[in-house]
Amino acid sequence: MISFLDGTLVAKSPTEIIIDVNGVGYAVLIPLSTFEKLDGVNKRVRVFTHLHLREDAMQLFGFASEAEREVFRLLISVSGIGPRIAQGVLSGMNTSELRQAILSNNVAALTAIQGVGRKTAERIVMELRDKVGKTGEISPMPGQPSLRLEAVQALVSLGFTRASAESALNAVLKESSNLPLEELVKQALRHGSK
Repeated sequence: MISFLDGTLVAKSPTEIIIDVNGVGYAVLIPLSTFEKLDGVNKRVRVFTHLHLREDAMQLFGFASEAEREVFRLLISVSGIGPRIAQGVLSGMNTSELRQAILSNNVAALTAIQGVGRKTAERIVMELRDKVGKTGEISPMPGQPSLRLEAVQALVSLGFTRASAESALNAVLKESSNLPLEELVKQALRHGSK
């Protein structure tokens, strides 16, 4: 409905900003990660938004990047997770850390965030593991980001989940780091079938 707002930042706090867009002030709830990325007041900003509708309220949530908004939407798709908890999760860790915690089943990292208990953290990991793997964000390996990305994409197209493709590639790259793409995929296939 409202994909982004582009205007002047009028007020800024760690959880909310007000943006003047052509004379209309929009109150936008934000995670701490977005707060840290915004410049000072009276500067032009663009925030990507998600409009959350309830019976008694309309809330506009804003994010510094489309990746943050995507992760927010994944979080609120988890049963029992509302926008406030999702906002808290994004305030407690950045999108890369969150994806890594989910893919590595790191429930402890999630429970360290205020408002996230053990059952909620386990539900986040369980329900988002495959979805996070499919989003395409891969932490690049030093010196070989495109090779690793191509290898993961090849493995996913062959039926691996993103998480199992990452795991197989990590194991292969521990043994030998200078392989061409074709050999990397072959060895990952062998490792994944073990």
